[in-house]
Amino acid sequence: MLSSHSMRFGASVFACSFFAFTPCAFAEDMIADNNTIIIVTGQDASNDAGKQIAETAGGTDLVTHEDYADKSLVSLRDALAFSPGIYLQPRYGQEVRISIRGSGLSRGFHMRGLTLLQDGIPINLADDNGDFQELDPSFFKYLEVYRGANALRFGSGTLGGAINGVTPTGRDAAGVYLRGDVGSFETYRGLLSIGGTAGVADYWAAVSADSSDGDRDHAQRNSLRFHGNVGLQISDTISTRFYASVNNINQELPGALNLNTALTAPRTGNFIGDQARDIDSLRLQNRTSFTFGDAILNAGIFLNAKSLYHPIFQVVDQESLDKGGFFRLDWEKDTLALTLGGEARFGTVNSKRFINISGNRGAPTFQADQKARTMNLYAELRYKPVTSLSLIAGGIFANGKRQQQQNFNSFAGGVTDIYGSADFREFSPKFGLLFDVSPEIQFYSNINRSAEFPGFIELAQVASFVPLDAQSAWTYEIGSRGSAGPVSWDVSAYRSDIKGELLQFTVNADIPASTFNAGKTLHQGVEAGLTIKPAAWLRLRQTYNYSDFRFQGDAQFQDNRLPVVPRHVYRADLRIGNDRIHVAPNIEWVPQGAFADYNNALRISGYTLWGLTAGAKLSEKFELFLDARNLTNKKAIGDISAAINASLSSSIFQPIENRAVYGGVRTRF
Repeated sequence: MLSSHSMRFGASVFACSFFAFTPCAFAEDMIADNNTIIIVTGQDASNDAGKQIAETAGGTDLVTHEDYADKSLVSLRDALAFSPGIYLQPRYGQEVRISIRGSGLSRGFHMRGLTLLQDGIPINLADDNGDFQELDPSFFKYLEVYRGANALRFGSGTLGGAINGVTPTGRDAAGVYLRGDVGSFETYRGLLSIGGTAGVADYWAAVSADSSDGDRDHAQRNSLRFHGNVGLQISDTISTRFYASVNNINQELPGALNLNTALTAPRTGNFIGDQARDIDSLRLQNRTSFTFGDAILNAGIFLNAKSLYHPIFQVVDQESLDKGGFFRLDWEKDTLALTLGGEARFGTVNSKRFINISGNRGAPTFQADQKARTMNLYAELRYKPVTSLSLIAGGIFANGKRQQQQNFNSFAGGVTDIYGSADFREFSPKFGLLFDVSPEIQFYSNINRSAEFPGFIELAQVASFVPLDAQSAWTYEIGSRGSAGPVSWDVSAYRSDIKGELLQFTVNADIPASTFNAGKTLHQGVEAGLTIKPAAWLRLRQTYNYSDFRFQGDAQFQDNRLPVVPRHVYRADLRIGNDRIHVAPNIEWVPQGAFADYNNALRISGYTLWGLTAGAKLSEKFELFLDARNLTNKKAIGDISAAINASLSSSIFQPIENRAVYGGVRTRF
């Protein structure tokens, strides 16, 4: 097990050695692209990703760096705000709620129900929990969003699906790129990348730094990140790429507020216990590709080492080590295409807790050794009886194991010897139909099953584990995507009948939420994106999410609505101008807020937020951008931690972002 200090030292050595190599190769063979100065300088890879989306019988989306280049990139919300079907709400700093189709909707911290990947390799821990703060969109060339079971190609069988961030390579992001942001709340951000080729090799490396006081008291953050990769074209049929990521992320936690404080004094923060979440992580991975006639095999291994220092009600101090491998075979010939893949993740966690003395470790209260395993095999067969029609059948078999050996618990008398274990096995089939009306217009439908296993946060509420079942669902989806003249769209309607949904509720503001399996719940809705571009200088971009989430005949909550996610969320921006100079006012409208509790005793109000982004190209190599948020300084509730029965005094509310203005520069040479 790596300590926090050894991880930092190892990460620093790797980063230094990486940069020691790149200048020599850069000097030998520098390729500059003077046509653009953002990270996306090549379209080949994103075109391949677009082809994958066009072959998927369900809701998917490709978000390129150009789509969010004018935003100050604090979190995934800034990159994915206009991706249909994703519910994103900031809590503070880089902490956001991220949910697709109601995945993990009652989790008031971290996230669940989604597979998050970087360059096709999961950053989720082996028990499927994860910290999305490790995905910084400023590094990505593009992001792939596969909603629900459409994420089968990533080995994901969760309700929400998968989000994959793809970093550049030296072949599509050559040269030196610089970006700098500055703005409200003493916010400073910077990014430097360098890329190039050297014969059969290419390289890309980037480092970023971020610092801000935050828009609330006790919300200061800072981070230092490194991402890089080196690729080798070994032969015409074999290529390999090595990746490395290093993250040092420090975030003070301002805590949740009661309703009145959140609406009247949203900058209020909680200083008790100096609560924080500090992450040090190191990720190493390899992906090797082999071409055999009509087949392509991708295979690789990965290692994730992570240290979490998390003063909350106690000081949570964890060090984890995850390792695993994957393969994916794609074969296509005439009217048939086959995808066959598998993934295995094995993880260990040294989980410790201490009395919180102003953010520092006091007397030890808890120690346990945790082990997790998550494995899956998946396959998908696509058959074209005619050119315009694809019939799709597939499935994923998932196997998971969670174990905990509790060795110490001060509240149980000190030294203990308590063992907890849980095993899960689920098979989730998928059937789909994809019809190409024309090269520009598609209709699709699918029926699929999903399954999610509980992680340590849910199971280890008691030493011998809470007896929780896997969450499963049958989802029915129909939709269309395409373009006609100045109009393009991406619209899906879905219904998920869920059994055993893993729901959390807040017992006490200072204690993490408890988890239970609900009976039957229903998630249904509409995910819609519509873009209208009547002229080269004018574009209206819109997304609308309709979310109807409820219990079904529950013994305690009857047919009550599930809390947290509002029924209607609409976002739009109107871009006026061209690449030389443009301005884009934007709006976020929530006409009616969500319920805060399962009893539906308290519902928050809706809100309207106005913002503005702008950009100006001063030369072929130099650009300026502006990002202004919440221009009217609206006060409203952005996120909620679900409760059984909420009241005005319940400390479960997170205010929306305060008014802020950011600006910056981008240049490439």
